[in-house]
Amino acid sequence: MMLIPIFEQILNGLLAGAYYLLIALGLSLIFSLGGLVNLAHGAFYALGAYFAVKLAEHIGFAGAFVVSPVLVALLGLLVERFLFRRFYREDPALGLLLTFGLAMVAEQTLRLVFGAAPLPFSIPDALKGQVLAGDFIYSRYRLAMLAAAVAAVAALWYLLQRTPFGRVVRAGVQNPDMVAALGISLAPYMSGVVAISVALAALAGVLLAPITGVHPAMGAEILTASFVVVVIGGLGSFWGVVYAALIVSVVRGLTAYFFPPAAESSMYLLMLLVLLFRPRGLFGERIVRFE
Repeated sequence: MMLIPIFEQILNGLLAGAYYLLIALGLSLIFSLGGLVNLAHGAFYALGAYFAVKLAEHIGFAGAFVVSPVLVALLGLLVERFLFRRFYREDPALGLLLTFGLAMVAEQTLRLVFGAAPLPFSIPDALKGQVLAGDFIYSRYRLAMLAAAVAAVAALWYLLQRTPFGRVVRAGVQNPDMVAALGISLAPYMSGVVAISVALAALAGVLLAPITGVHPAMGAEILTASFVVVVIGGLGSFWGVVYAALIVSVVRGLTAYFFPPAAESSMYLLMLLVLLFRPRGLFGERIVRFE
């Protein structure tokens, strides 16, 4: 009987790790190929949630689940083309300033347009209720969230590992000079990477919106935890980020059960321990920016 509440807390931790993972993978991809630390990534997460709230009024939750990440991906293409692209070859500090300023502008714009108060967003009727398996009780919607996150990560893995697009991206991360010598421009691939990355962040926003509500600062709140996952896993490593999200999830879930006040801080302590022994993270790789 004691194992059931522990298992429920681990599932809750996995749920948090799932949306951290969706955001962290995008952060890692953008940095790996473009050398840009995107502090505005949380803003795309918030935009995904806000778009979902407004779209659901007209096309329902299922429609918003599909359309909101697509709209954010299109916005990401514009941001990459007219802002990010100018800073790939510049001092990384300039990219940090750019994306930090963009994040602030996005948050204040959301406040002006939608107000500072949180917007309610209810769980769709089809996913309300509980899953019962003996003494185990868990939210049907939370299980659906986990399934959607796993499907999104699996699709990204397939794209990177089994398609021509993914092969060029991986080659660009490892040896951009060789890719350029072969006559392949990484610029359009970088646009695709940004679009996919911000779409994943928006998907996380759509999935989480019915649980936490939607407010302008939600992007800034989740960004720090997502960076922790990237740092633990190691920049440039797909599986490093996935394993880091799983480890953070389990540690957070167990901490929430045995010592609830330290649940949020447990991931930061874990990051400290990892960096003491592995400064590049668990699976960190050497990153070379493309020129």
